[in-house]
Amino acid sequence: MKHVIYLLALISFTSYAQTYDLVIKNGRIVDGTGNPWYYADLGIKAGKVAQIGQIPATSAKAVIDAKGQVVAPGFIDVHTHVEGSLEERPGAENFIYDGVTTLVTGNCGSSATNLKMFFDSLRLKGITPNLAAMVGHNTVRFKVMKTAFRDPTVKEQAEMEVLVAQAMKDGAVGLSTGLIYTPGTYAKTPEVVNLAKVAARYGGVYASHIRDEGENVKAAIEEAIHISREAGIPVEISHFKVASKPIWGTSSETIALVEAARREGMDVTIDQYPYTASSTSLASIVPSWALADSDSMVLARFRDSETRVKIRKEMLASLKKNNRKSYDYAVVAYYAPDTTYNGMSISAINQKLGRKSNAATEADLVMELMEKADMKRIQMVYHTMSEVDVANILRYPNTMIASDAGVAKFGSNMPHPRGYGTNARVLGRYVREKAVIPLEDAVRRMTSLPAQRFRLADRGLLKPDYAADIVIFDEKTVGDAATYEAPHAYSKGFSYILVNGVPVVENSKHNNQRPGQILLGSGAAAGNIANAQK
Repeated sequence: MKHVIYLLALISFTSYAQTYDLVIKNGRIVDGTGNPWYYADLGIKAGKVAQIGQIPATSAKAVIDAKGQVVAPGFIDVHTHVEGSLEERPGAENFIYDGVTTLVTGNCGSSATNLKMFFDSLRLKGITPNLAAMVGHNTVRFKVMKTAFRDPTVKEQAEMEVLVAQAMKDGAVGLSTGLIYTPGTYAKTPEVVNLAKVAARYGGVYASHIRDEGENVKAAIEEAIHISREAGIPVEISHFKVASKPIWGTSSETIALVEAARREGMDVTIDQYPYTASSTSLASIVPSWALADSDSMVLARFRDSETRVKIRKEMLASLKKNNRKSYDYAVVAYYAPDTTYNGMSISAINQKLGRKSNAATEADLVMELMEKADMKRIQMVYHTMSEVDVANILRYPNTMIASDAGVAKFGSNMPHPRGYGTNARVLGRYVREKAVIPLEDAVRRMTSLPAQRFRLADRGLLKPDYAADIVIFDEKTVGDAATYEAPHAYSKGFSYILVNGVPVVENSKHNNQRPGQILLGSGAAAGNIANAQK
């Protein structure tokens, strides 16, 4: 008995004598599991959570007093587009101030062409958040086929599969598609299935901006599930929504499709941004066939009177199907040839130019704007969703939170506010104010669920030996400040944010530290073996 007491005393002494790099004391722990919060201290050492319990302040080199605040895992944004912008702004302030410590990029079918070079450049520069990446179907298809409006040849399909395999070996966490964008929109389902099979062999996930989020959204969801079934790969349906006025209120039906697939045994999950407006290119409202081939061919179609009439007719038919009489819902985020258009709707620009106020004239204006921009991307904000559907989708337990944003340049242009306030908006508006979901479940949607979905080992939970990606916030004040009219505003309520154990926000201020890591998919191990055998 004496030996037992001595052993327990020795264990206790060893525990308290341990020197931590940092201790977070007195916080309410929301650990990412969805379980109820509890009081505890966190000891952090060598970038990991070393201990959770009662820890004396004297056992640490530094102490954060989190009294009255929530301590949670850092948020994982599963749907971002940071290629280019993260290299320019590695501090990723708009994400960090919103509690995001890990980004998953390469979504909607668009990714870095060479992931190894992309990862190496970010490692060399240093980044504040962690980063994982998908390989994009549109990127791969464009490299092999440009914008050809046809099926791939056997040789071209094989070339695309080789590119996907290489990306998976380089560390991609999966394959993404953007089936409303060129050239991905020209792909038939079997082409995508075969590419998804390659990603599946390397433990990847299939993430899809589905083929239609409006009138034909149910068929598009079924296609994504079919691809998952045929390829034997988990599927993440990106920015799940109902984006057509005639079918507002049908989110219960679209969610039911996902849930039915899960009951069948399909590994299907979804993500969402908590806003009633989307953001993508102006070209997305032009018929896809008109965007095929080279930019010069697209311009030739715009300038040919007969073809222009056909394009206009299809645009107006689509407008009518959506119960709209004008393009007043389509707002310019950034237009390089004339930045005074930023923040104005197509209807407002049409009126500013003194033209006839009708949909046909506005459709012509869309083509004219694209022509004057030399076919470069024109970013838009589209007000196409209902608050009822947004809240209903958020209630679904398998919905993750995602911004669908890049690294913002503060004060530049009129971007969608989701780039600044996505997670804080959920915590402030939908947890505290509207009580749509409880705090613990909201945190789970932002942490452990994304980590599980994209197989990010040792992330997403506050647990010993897990990476110390941590956010500390006041649940009474946390919230988004960015609006459609004034989008450049950082979220509020976050006092401290840690990435891999390193504080990157202290007393609500970004400190420009860059401890972020590149998080590689399981296929990278196969790639390393292959390289070693060369």
